[in-house]
Amino acid sequence: MAFKGGARDNKVYAIIAIFIVLIIVIAVFFSTNRLTAAIIEEDILGESWNEDLTERDSYSGFLGLEKWVSYTYANDNRDYPAYVSVTSFKTLFMMNEEEIKAKTLETLEQASEQNIVLDEASKVSGTRASNNGHKTYYFTYNGSDTSQYPFEKIKIIGETWNCGVSGSSVICIGFAQITDDSVTNTDYWEDIVKDAEGTFGLGEFQGEDGLLFNVKCH
Repeated sequence: MAFKGGARDNKVYAIIAIFIVLIIVIAVFFSTNRLTAAIIEEDILGESWNEDLTERDSYSGFLGLEKWVSYTYANDNRDYPAYVSVTSFKTLFMMNEEEIKAKTLETLEQASEQNIVLDEASKVSGTRASNNGHKTYYFTYNGSDTSQYPFEKIKIIGETWNCGVSGSSVICIGFAQITDDSVTNTDYWEDIVKDAEGTFGLGEFQGEDGLLFNVKCH
């Protein structure tokens, strides 16, 4: 009888041990599933740009296995409004390159729901290196803001990459109105897209303080 009781005790101990191991594994998993939010730091924003706190948003679902957080930065010129949104995603399995590019294009296409008409013929896509070394994929369009008359010209960019260091995917959208009553001003578009190589112009838009160029994701 003592032997049978000992066997039962061993089974109980084994079940408890397995339960404890599972708890530890789950705790470790959730601790490593923390989302590091990509941001644009204040020294890059300078005096002309600020975070729009009313647009900050986040989501967590599926027991914390799926998360995202979004920050929006806007310029201070009402005649030539511009903004940049930076959204970080953390999922159980990181999205692959084709998935994040498709999601970026889908986000850009949703602009039509906000009185923005994109000129599909103007679409340009490519890759570049960010200031922290990530290979990014971008899509740019010319377009029009039809919420006012006469329509004003706009430029828009979607840029995305996977950050292996933080284990997150990042999608950025940059928008700039570049005309006001037919007067053109591309200063804020330049703020958004310029980089060390001058990717978006021949000798233009070159500088290491571009907003998207300097998104910090880890």
